[in-house]
Amino acid sequence: MEIERKYLVAELPEGYETFPCREIQQAYLCTDPVVRVRRDGEAFYLTYKSKGLLAREEYNLPLTGESYGHLLAKADGIVLTKTRYRIPMEGTGLTIELDVFHGTYEGLVLAEVEFPSQEEALAFTAPCWFGRDVTFTGEYQNSRLSQGLSPACGTPDIQAPSTGQGAPEPPLPPELPKAAQ
Repeated sequence: MEIERKYLVAELPEGYETFPCREIQQAYLCTDPVVRVRRDGEAFYLTYKSKGLLAREEYNLPLTGESYGHLLAKADGIVLTKTRYRIPMEGTGLTIELDVFHGTYEGLVLAEVEFPSQEEALAFTAPCWFGRDVTFTGEYQNSRLSQGLSPACGTPDIQAPSTGQGAPEPPLPPELPKAAQ
């Protein structure tokens, strides 16, 4: 069971780029139910997610790079690329997954926090830099982004969040291994 809250980030936290990060590329074979393929660093997965906003079932199956490349070619919609920073929340045992999008959604930044229970998720107080809670609207679910069904889709009003000192250029996602191309 995945239990998470999602926020549209208004201002990047100072020093976010110093935390561990990895490049993610993902695409959707189906959005109802959600069937996704993902390259996460050097790992590859096929994921099923049930319906839901705050909580839903999630199953991950490992793939080879070759299988990932084969399935990626069959995906519908927009291939999402992002850098995911993992920022620990001191004293809570929770981790913020800060997704800085590239490509089609350049400038979009979302923060997600996973919880052990729905009660903890509902009681969560987000840091002020998180911005608007979009958990219960579903408008920024990655599956919706891949289909161009989000308010962020194709709109020139996506602004890169403020860092107070100018955002660094995001790294380009690494190339797929030869077997996956």
